[in-house]
Amino acid sequence: MRTLEMATRYDVVVVGSGFGGSISALRLAQAGRSVAVLERGRRYRPGEFPRDVTRADELLWRHESRTEAQGLYDVRFLSGIGTVTASGVGGGSLIYANVHVRPDPVVFEDPRWPRSYSRASLEPYFDKVARELRLEPVPASIPLRKRDLFKRAAGAMRRETFDPPEAVAWTEPPGPGRKVCQLCSECEFGCQHGAKNTMDLTYLARAEALGATVWPRTLVSHVEPVHGGYRVHCQDLATGERRTVEGSRVVLAAGTLGSVEILLRSRDGAKTLPRVSARLGQGYSGNGDFLGSLQNAREDILPWVGPDVATVMRFTDAAPRFTLVKATFNRPATEVIAGMGQPRLGPFQGIGAPLWTFLGPVVHKAFAKGLLSRPMNNRVNAARTCNLFGIGQDNANGRMRLKGGRLDVEWNYAGENAELVKRMSEAMRELASQYGGTYAPLVTWQLFKRPFTVHSLGGAHLADSPERGVVSTEGEVFGYPGLHVADGSVIPTAIGFHPVMTISAVSERIAEAVARGF
Repeated sequence: MRTLEMATRYDVVVVGSGFGGSISALRLAQAGRSVAVLERGRRYRPGEFPRDVTRADELLWRHESRTEAQGLYDVRFLSGIGTVTASGVGGGSLIYANVHVRPDPVVFEDPRWPRSYSRASLEPYFDKVARELRLEPVPASIPLRKRDLFKRAAGAMRRETFDPPEAVAWTEPPGPGRKVCQLCSECEFGCQHGAKNTMDLTYLARAEALGATVWPRTLVSHVEPVHGGYRVHCQDLATGERRTVEGSRVVLAAGTLGSVEILLRSRDGAKTLPRVSARLGQGYSGNGDFLGSLQNAREDILPWVGPDVATVMRFTDAAPRFTLVKATFNRPATEVIAGMGQPRLGPFQGIGAPLWTFLGPVVHKAFAKGLLSRPMNNRVNAARTCNLFGIGQDNANGRMRLKGGRLDVEWNYAGENAELVKRMSEAMRELASQYGGTYAPLVTWQLFKRPFTVHSLGGAHLADSPERGVVSTEGEVFGYPGLHVADGSVIPTAIGFHPVMTISAVSERIAEAVARGF
């Protein structure tokens, strides 16, 4: 039940409450502007995140056959790739691994980046994010077996590692009702203890204290120009009511998939933004995300003790560059994954490809029936397993478009990024051998030859001209003054590192420009 009525007009309407949206909300509120934040998902407090995976409607976000499901995870099986994003106040910060990396300068030397963007030019904005989120690596004083074994293996492989700064309270509670990290490896399930410095508890909370208003369960369809600004068309998912709200400025920060879809609907569906660049939807990247598993290690790894990620291994000496981590989860999830074993399909790889895009309802039913709530078998010692996660510089050549009224991504990922996949697989196999264990790629990769990504980027690129991208270097949509985009969709290449620090720094720069433009 809403206790407030949404005003008909604000200085700024922000669509989305993740990294870009929360940063925009705070900086515009600090500039004295009235701010409304529209978020499709619900608000979660520590202790409220779903844990019963059989309650699939609370776990998964709506798909074509299950629009009543409004859970935390939006899992999509698009034509060329599988994606996982979050739905909730705080966006992706609710379920990410907290890792913030300032990428190497070489990342910005790619000619697809505008000339004014570089590691050096973003440094002041990186610093801002680090201060707001109180970023610190896992203290060396905290004993972590999985970190120590990973570093030992890297040393044998002659690979450099580093412990990345993380948005986590390690040694001192960050506020009332919140605790320090409990080392439970549930970072990507929503922190029940409030130890994560998520956007709803940091940037957005500060924006709300300054008068910004957050409207959860509000789904935006499209945007149209009106005198003195823009009208945002949306639906109240609690009541089904359709409504509009106007802003002198509008910032689209609904995540890569959300913002690009809103722009596509506005340009090609409602035809309210017909001048948006023809480059819209081009240059999608999954940031090279590639998953594998390590099993049968010679000794216990204890993957469920600690944060999900503690250390990053570099493979940045040659292209295509990538980084590698052990992505770990709590004990119940690890046991379920371990129970799936390591099937190898050999010459039958890709056999399931025709069924890929039909898997959404299947996955929902599998959760609801409890098929993914317990191990398929108990023959594998889960303590001697972990997930391996590569993050690399794919060619960022996916194409986003509307298909049957819904967003889709077309991309021959396996063919176009074969060398990256090969290098990552070889590295994972070598790493597994250091543990005395066995390696296998994610079974969905073998079955369908489609990767899964949690790091969607691109489709509304920053650029110096509309011939090269969709938004200016200040995030303003070419041809539409006062309409900005601030999220992963503006990033023009894969990063090859965890991308959230880059997204956040770019969003800080864009927010500064929006505030300056009033």
